[in-house]
Amino acid sequence: MPPALYDFRMDRPKVTPKDFFLWAGAMVALYGSVISFIALLFEYINHTFPDPLDYYVDPYSGGIRFAMASLIVLVPVTILLMRFIRKDIIREPSKGELWVRRWALVLTVFVAGAAVVGDLITLINYFLGGDLTTRFVLKVVMLLLVAGAVFLHFLADLRGYWSANPDRAKMVGFAAGIVVLVAIVSGFFILGSPAEVRLVRIDAQKVSDLQNIQWQVMNYWQQKERLPASIDELKDPLGGAFIPNDPQSGEPYIYEVTGAQSFKLCATFNKEGVGDPYIARPKMDGGLESDSWQHGAGEVCFDRSIDPERYPPYSKVR
Repeated sequence: MPPALYDFRMDRPKVTPKDFFLWAGAMVALYGSVISFIALLFEYINHTFPDPLDYYVDPYSGGIRFAMASLIVLVPVTILLMRFIRKDIIREPSKGELWVRRWALVLTVFVAGAAVVGDLITLINYFLGGDLTTRFVLKVVMLLLVAGAVFLHFLADLRGYWSANPDRAKMVGFAAGIVVLVAIVSGFFILGSPAEVRLVRIDAQKVSDLQNIQWQVMNYWQQKERLPASIDELKDPLGGAFIPNDPQSGEPYIYEVTGAQSFKLCATFNKEGVGDPYIARPKMDGGLESDSWQHGAGEVCFDRSIDPERYPPYSKVR
């Protein structure tokens, strides 16, 4: 091996396990934070500009909750790891030339640049196809801004700009933290408090229970050609039929026969809601008239009438 090459390699700073895992952890946390931030903004756009073609709408805003939780955890982890890294560089400037640092920065710049290029290609493609909607344009612009900001930030870091201007680096970091904090806080205005989210989930369970009871009543009518006089008649231990109670009060749901082929089911709800997340489906479904589960707060009754032509008794089917 030539002496000059040997001396060059000996002068290069060595990467310790601590350095490697600090940078690996920081990059994983950073990528996770950026992806979660973009996903959260996407969810906000979807919520503000709903798509009429969306057949299913998540009543619990699970995407928003997961993105918020990811940001709450990953952003502080990213800041903490980057602070450890910068302190090491200040204490030992040669660590600014570690190969793991340069690889991490170059990879981040490459990924961010690729995202910007892909974003522009997608925008032009949809523009040429005449399929531009408000929420699509907002998503494209938002992704362009976030990916562009990441690209420019780490490109400047790769060129040593932030090391030469530490005060500006702190200002940028502070501004980014405020933007993320505002994005997280905004989610609570959509979701409400955790206690309110739980009430929504309880109401959704009540709707699911009523749907179960409704199916049991319809099945009972098809078998016996009459409606059960009480909800207790639906119980069938041998067939495994289970009649749920209200998960909040523990009391049975209200069931009442209103005609030869009609009945009503009642429950007490905590908040107003659509009930069934499949809000776009037709009102006629399952052989029942007015099969809608939209409800207000308080006691709500759902009137049902079985369509014998759609769901004839089993004796006539045979």
